[in-house]
Amino acid sequence: VMDNDRGLDRKYAVPELIGNPDDLLIVCGLAGASKDIAHLTNDGDNIFTMAGAMGGATALGLGLALSRPDKRVLVVTGDGELLMNIGTLSTVGILKPANLSILCVDNGHYGETGYQESHTQRGVNLELIAQGSAIPVTRTVSKDEDINAAKALIRDSNGPSFILLQVSTEPPPSIKRSMDASERKTAFQACSIRRAMNFAKKV
Repeated sequence: VMDNDRGLDRKYAVPELIGNPDDLLIVCGLAGASKDIAHLTNDGDNIFTMAGAMGGATALGLGLALSRPDKRVLVVTGDGELLMNIGTLSTVGILKPANLSILCVDNGHYGETGYQESHTQRGVNLELIAQGSAIPVTRTVSKDEDINAAKALIRDSNGPSFILLQVSTEPPPSIKRSMDASERKTAFQACSIRRAMNFAKKV
């Protein structure tokens, strides 16, 4: 489902890539990325949606993946948010947690600060930066036919993976999220602990 200008409609493409999110621990960057996932999960307890900490999503997801190797961790971020802390990709590439995937929803704009053009609108390629950061598996998704090959990386790659999803400037889904940072942290921690206990019972 192509939309205007440079890519896919995020309201379609993000759910298609992720599928059922219930088996993932998800860390979201600011603005559109948080809305994409909060809408997909109904602001569920297995997501931590960030606000006011631009550039922090990949670092937080990396720490979570290292501390919880029994769980698949997905970072969903935007191009503007990732550009604020691009060096984190190099740390991901060096440490190579097998259970971490990064989905960058790239609309070429800084959605949090006034919708100015980001560097990706002017030629910066975040997949190439991920490759140069020693992340072993990367994909760019810009067309419908790219989705199936990329979606398996979120759960099946044996090593960190990076997916660059190029989307149009259509807005993300509209959802009223909880912006209570303490409440979100407590809910996310409780969900993570429950899943660790369930995993321990199985083994």
